[in-house]
Amino acid sequence: MEFETRAIHEGQEPDPETGAVTVPIYQTSTFAQEAVGRYRYDYSRTANPTRSALETCLASLEGAEHGLAFASGMAAITTVMHLLSPGERVVSVDDVYGGTYRLFERVYAPKGYVFEYVSAEDLSMRLPDALDERTRLVWIETPTNPLLNVVDLRAAAEAARAAGALCVVDNTFATPYLQRPLELGADVVVHSTTKYLGGHSDVVGGFAATSDPAVAERLRFLQNALGAVPGPFDSWLVLRGLKTLSVRMREHCANARRVAEFLDAHPSVRRVYYPGLPGHPGHELAAQQMRDFGGMVSFEVDGSLEDTLGVVERTRVFTLGESLGGVESLIEHPGRMTHATLADSPFALPDNLVRLSVGIEAAGDLVADLDQALAPLAP
Repeated sequence: MEFETRAIHEGQEPDPETGAVTVPIYQTSTFAQEAVGRYRYDYSRTANPTRSALETCLASLEGAEHGLAFASGMAAITTVMHLLSPGERVVSVDDVYGGTYRLFERVYAPKGYVFEYVSAEDLSMRLPDALDERTRLVWIETPTNPLLNVVDLRAAAEAARAAGALCVVDNTFATPYLQRPLELGADVVVHSTTKYLGGHSDVVGGFAATSDPAVAERLRFLQNALGAVPGPFDSWLVLRGLKTLSVRMREHCANARRVAEFLDAHPSVRRVYYPGLPGHPGHELAAQQMRDFGGMVSFEVDGSLEDTLGVVERTRVFTLGESLGGVESLIEHPGRMTHATLADSPFALPDNLVRLSVGIEAAGDLVADLDQALAPLAP
């Protein structure tokens, strides 16, 4: 079956008891057992039918044999990090989500885990030079957050495998509709389902997928042991979001292209970061490994910090707020908001950087809103 069909039907057969077309919300903590040790479900931290439907469906969309849902994207990342032990080494893309960097540097590094950060270009072309016998994991975002750099997933996965390291890809920006890292050689894919997969800014969740049975078995143990699982209603909300993912992503991509082209020609914009623009250094690679270029656009204002803050505060259709991937358009200042934790690091972001999550409103309204927000900066 095609992606759109699986998103609606995989793991979502009509309820055998009632015929309900939509998977029920099994709002229960425990389940009656036939006998001691004989049951289908026993306790909702371990498994829940609503969560199982989500895990089956989203694993299918990622082309994975196994899927595990979590209470947040950070819970998924934390669980994956428990595959490692202190003293082992992680090589990560340097343009990484601020929350991931905070987890790596402020939680795991003090416990003895070792992190090295390399550019997207080096991950794509020179990753073997950064790997050694202690390296157990290569952490990738592509496109990256917030600079929209593109990593060659096939090349990075091959280099990681040759070194005996796991290749883990945060696929939140692209979603499985646009990009499937496991098909390009990655070992594990993670998501913040809060974003495009849920799609309506009304749920927080995370996900990990793999086709490696040993990794899946360990992650399943950790999912239950650590307990950072989503409730039935949260699982149901993400499952509902998946049904319209393909439709929404097509609109996100079309609107983002319009916005990026407008910004690229604007006299008050110094630089636009969007892999869909032919001038983007990762444009050709993104075209090869992605179906389209996504709904995220970043740009540098041709002005000061104060000028940039003025832009993000003047928009009327774009809402000033963190997060991304909802049907509504959001605007933010990464250096002061989502990536503030990088401020004192070698990877601090430019003061004039703005990140957009382009929603599915009318593209003309989005362009007009940005135009009026930038107008006071016009020469």
